[in-house]
Amino acid sequence: MSGSGTTAGDDPLQTAVWRLRSRGCWTDAAALLTPHSAAPALALQRAALLVERCLFTGKGWPDAEDALRTAEATAGDDDERGAAACERGHLAYAATVLSVRDRADEARAALGRAAALLAPDSPGRPLLDFRRGLVAEHLAESPQAARASYHRAHIGADAHGDTLLLSFTWRHLAALALRDGELAEARHGFTESLRIREDLGYLIGTAPALAALADTEPEPEAGRLRAEAMRLFRLLGGVPTWLADQLTPPAQAAPAV
Repeated sequence: MSGSGTTAGDDPLQTAVWRLRSRGCWTDAAALLTPHSAAPALALQRAALLVERCLFTGKGWPDAEDALRTAEATAGDDDERGAAACERGHLAYAATVLSVRDRADEARAALGRAAALLAPDSPGRPLLDFRRGLVAEHLAESPQAARASYHRAHIGADAHGDTLLLSFTWRHLAALALRDGELAEARHGFTESLRIREDLGYLIGTAPALAALADTEPEPEAGRLRAEAMRLFRLLGGVPTWLADQLTPPAQAAPAV
């Protein structure tokens, strides 16, 4: 879920992985990394791709588990072990929020383990803070704790130049603002999230961003945004799967992506 691959520079492998990931071709992107799975960073990236596929499609759990075990086995220092634990927590969160299996305790334990392993200035700390916010909001139903975690993640993502993660923190801070009736603040956050995703070409995340912004706009603009979101949703083969309900007014709460 972080920005790995969004600024690939001259690395043709990362460029190819990002192009596939951004269009929801997670299996193909992961396949490009398979020959490099002995390298801890690439093993972790492969696992993250397959975990993200689970969250967007509700499928592929065994593949994600296998990739995650490989990433955990190849991790050689605390930072790598912490990053792998962060992915473990995210997979457990996804299984719980999508009602596949209640793994909430596993999610909390894994993210707690990641917090103990990752240094305060680690590039992986903002992503961890964001995921702890997801657990606080959607599993513990504690919006105040979630907001604090999202704020830490937002500041950290900005400091580390993780632009894609910023699109997620903007989105979730905006959702909490909307929940509190702060319409202008929510509209600003959703607009920033959509702008970043469009700028990065993160197509798979654009439809959810359009749908979220629609919840802050009056008609006919809200209808236009939902229609565009539905067009992208259909173009991508009905992914993310949970978005169909949100695009049918009145909008329904959706998993946190």
